[in-house]
Amino acid sequence: MALKRPLLTLLIALSVAGSAGAQARSGLGDPGTLLRFYPNPATTQVTFDFGRTFDRGYTIQIYNFLGRKMYEGVNVSQRTTLPLTDYNRGVYIYQLWDGKGKMVESGKFQVSK
Repeated sequence: MALKRPLLTLLIALSVAGSAGAQARSGLGDPGTLLRFYPNPATTQVTFDFGRTFDRGYTIQIYNFLGRKMYEGVNVSQRTTLPLTDYNRGVYIYQLWDGKGKMVESGKFQVSK
C-alpha cells in the first residue's frame, strides 16, 4: 500500500511534465513530430529518426515507467538506433531536448519481449 501513493505521484508528475513541455505523439506518420521512432512495439531495438528536420545539438532521454533514466544520448545523430537488451517489457517515455535545454517533444513506446 505504501508504494501506490509515490507511484501515482510519479505518474502524475511525468504526465504534467510531458504535457507542459510538448505534446506526446504517436511517432510514426504524424506530420507534427520532429522525431519518428520504429518499430512500436519494439523487441530488440528501437530507431529514432529525424528525417529532414535534423539539427545538431538534440538530446534524447529515455525513462522507464517508474521514472528511472535508462538512456541519455547527447548530440544524437540523424538516425539513432538503441539496443533494448537491458530493457524489460513495458512502456518507456522518450523526451527530446534541443541544444538550449528546452524539451521540444515527448512520447512513449512499448517494449515487448
